[in-house]
Amino acid sequence: MPAAPEHAQARYSPSDAALLDRMASSYEEFASVDSAGLDPIAARSSAARVVLIGEASHGTAEFYRLRARLTRLLIEEHNFSFVAIEGDWPDAARIDHYVRNLATPPAEWMAFARFPVWMWRNQEVREFIDWLRTYNAGLAPSAMASVHGLDLYSLYTSMQAVLDYLDSVDPAAAQAARQRYGCLSPWQEDPTVYGHAAVTGMHPTCEPAVTAILTALLDKRRAYAQDRGERFLDAEQNARLVANAEHYYRTMYYGSAASWNLRDSHMFDTLLNLLRFHGPGSKGIVWAHNSHVGDSAATEMSTRGEYNIGNLCRREFGGKAYSIGFGTDHGTVAAATDWDDPMEVKTVLPALSGSYEALCHQTGAPGFFLPLHPLDGKLARELGHPRLERAIGVIYRPETERESHYFRADLPLQFDEYIWIDATHAVVPLPVEERAGVPDTYPFGV
Repeated sequence: MPAAPEHAQARYSPSDAALLDRMASSYEEFASVDSAGLDPIAARSSAARVVLIGEASHGTAEFYRLRARLTRLLIEEHNFSFVAIEGDWPDAARIDHYVRNLATPPAEWMAFARFPVWMWRNQEVREFIDWLRTYNAGLAPSAMASVHGLDLYSLYTSMQAVLDYLDSVDPAAAQAARQRYGCLSPWQEDPTVYGHAAVTGMHPTCEPAVTAILTALLDKRRAYAQDRGERFLDAEQNARLVANAEHYYRTMYYGSAASWNLRDSHMFDTLLNLLRFHGPGSKGIVWAHNSHVGDSAATEMSTRGEYNIGNLCRREFGGKAYSIGFGTDHGTVAAATDWDDPMEVKTVLPALSGSYEALCHQTGAPGFFLPLHPLDGKLARELGHPRLERAIGVIYRPETERESHYFRADLPLQFDEYIWIDATHAVVPLPVEERAGVPDTYPFGV
């Protein structure tokens, strides 16, 4: 085992020495993200119906780059059908249009609508998107890999997308939908104000109106789908998003667990809808934060009554769901201090003593893949003893790092595989080009 770097010595636990030796016999070490051999991890995950690839922050270049490399391999050699990202459906639809339509200019997909624009509008994502466009260029439309969004924050953009679709296929239904969506119009600048008004009785809930639009759309599925299957999928998903987002903004005022669960349930249902649309033999890849893709039952989330897409996938698919987490010790990250603040390149503090990150740093390895199933029995027991784990979202507050960014977890139960990259760097954001006329929303930081 390599000697631990000097700055690790103060965090070294002598009781971990035997555990570190056992870890070194189990992990696959690599020197850099670009040189890491991915065939073994691709082979371990390729039989899954869904591969969920995480990130320990929303602004770390190495997580994005290695995730993109693995995704390329799964698409090229293992017939994965689509990538579903922790991003808004309309934004991802612009990416999808770009990667599957050679006439689409790059500026269209890069115009993201809301804070934090650097999360997807960065050089690392751009390189993957350009690769996917080139890969698709030589394929029949049915064989192309697509990109979709899982999240539910694009309330008003999605409303407009539904109206645009209905205008083209059923003008009478479009007029009815405009009247019903009008319930939400006064709250366009800040949907959270609507949520407060609805739960306090200051304004009637818009739930019946937005649900009626989704129901009417689904009732006409057969007639509308004759127009074009993908167009109907887009309209259906936008209508479903509006209904769930309306519920989400009301639920925010009942507590974080309820709103978190609604959001991850929406992402999971969107994933199931995509698998149905792409067919029984389809396979999907999810890109989202560790806090969404790792099994919530193995973390503090479960004590708060929260669950996530990783937990729901394990319940639905069992061993056909493969979740991959990431971790790092130190470096830099793209993040903000508060919501809607400017992006900063912040220094990531060395991991706290007693955390999984501090343990992995003690190996001295610059990076490794650690398969967590199956593990040597003793290693599984010792590694499975709950430890602290770090999560950095779009907000990073190093001055309150323990309270703001650490939680307890059981790593072997949380993920099927763990990727360690000891020193990391911030993503490189592209110039901001926000879309006009789209109000911001206020989602949680991960």
